[in-house]
Amino acid sequence: MSEPTPSPVPRLTSLSHGGGCGCKIAPGVLSQILQSTAAFPVPPELLVGIETSDDAAVYLLNDEQALIATTDFFMPIVDDPYDFGRIAATNAISDVYAMGGTPIMALGLVGMPINVLPLETIGAILRGGQDVCRDAGIPIAGGHTIDSVEPIYGLVVMGLVHPSRIKRNSGARAGDALILGKPLGVGVLSAALKKNQLDAAGYAALMEHTTRLNKPGIALAALPEVHALTDVTGFGLAGHALEMARGAGLKARIQWDRVPLVPGVRAMAEQGLVTGASGRNWTSYGHDIELPARWSDADRALLTDPQTSGGLLVACAPGKADEVLALFRQGGFADAARIGDLTEGRGLELR
Repeated sequence: MSEPTPSPVPRLTSLSHGGGCGCKIAPGVLSQILQSTAAFPVPPELLVGIETSDDAAVYLLNDEQALIATTDFFMPIVDDPYDFGRIAATNAISDVYAMGGTPIMALGLVGMPINVLPLETIGAILRGGQDVCRDAGIPIAGGHTIDSVEPIYGLVVMGLVHPSRIKRNSGARAGDALILGKPLGVGVLSAALKKNQLDAAGYAALMEHTTRLNKPGIALAALPEVHALTDVTGFGLAGHALEMARGAGLKARIQWDRVPLVPGVRAMAEQGLVTGASGRNWTSYGHDIELPARWSDADRALLTDPQTSGGLLVACAPGKADEVLALFRQGGFADAARIGDLTEGRGLELR
């Protein structure tokens, strides 16, 4: 009697309706949800909460220390389980760097379809996350697991920062330069991967950018001339630039030809290899954006492309722009670029 043929292991991305930060609820819908929640008394020690959609909460411990707390998790953006774990962990830790902090500890958040995925696959996801945390110098000190319909992985991450060095997304000043640490296009690459149209070079680029920890955030926190900091994730460059501008009561201006793009993603976007989240992002905030007369659908898709583990977006005094770029270069971020500025007004203007 022959042995039964084992069932093939399904592609991770086939088990989820969305992947990476493209899973985020659209910003317009999220705003409506949060408006319906009851307001709670805010203790004076809570230095950063949800008021400006910042990257993490910050709680004052003493005169020298403030605790940063954040969480991030999502469904697979790639099929390799180890790579999925690495991307998810890098993305979660980024929020601490985006506040100017140093991560100190993480907790794992794991939801897996136990009857569908082999235990070896789930173990590889966790190993990927552990290896990234080791690179960041932090332990995964615990966590929580559930049996879920879709595979989900992420982290709760905590960090420390001196209270005087907290970098909010709302502190920009008129005249500040805007600097982006990583190129755009991760969402496009993930869309191509899901449709089996991403080659080895494209996959290597996807992994290179999504697993590079935003460690320059620690050094940027030491510069008083860095007035605001955030990371570009699920709402795309446009969405996070608008959050920065709104928080400061200013207008963001972006020189589109200066914005770094992952090689090849423009052609992919022109072929329609874009995520559904890109369109949802535009629907949510497109009314606040001024576009040039000649503006293609591909450019719009890249402007709103959801970035998983995207780059830091920095607002700094223009005289410090070169120093900020040098810090990025020293950290291995060769694509970092000055992409625009902030001025009086409202919204986002593309040039």
